[in-house]
Amino acid sequence: MASGSTWTAKQNKLFENALAIYDKDTPDRWHNLARAVGGKTVEDVKRHYETLVEDVNRIEAGHIPLPNYKKISGNSKAYSFIDEEQRFKALRLS
Repeated sequence: MASGSTWTAKQNKLFENALAIYDKDTPDRWHNLARAVGGKTVEDVKRHYETLVEDVNRIEAGHIPLPNYKKISGNSKAYSFIDEEQRFKALRLS
């Protein structure tokens, strides 16, 4: 299975949605997250999670503004992201 540090928008969406499903008490959580994303190892998803938590902490501390996610008009394959509030809630529950 290919792995690496580059994450596509689709992989990020799959990862964030999977975080809402597989909380910290889920058996084999990291394996489930890696399987949900596809193309990533358990270590890849752990590192990505740690980075995401650091980013959320910086955002909540007011050090960086919230990202401005926009759906690309005219592109039927554009990926919409889950609501920021849901994403932060999922991370806090993790």
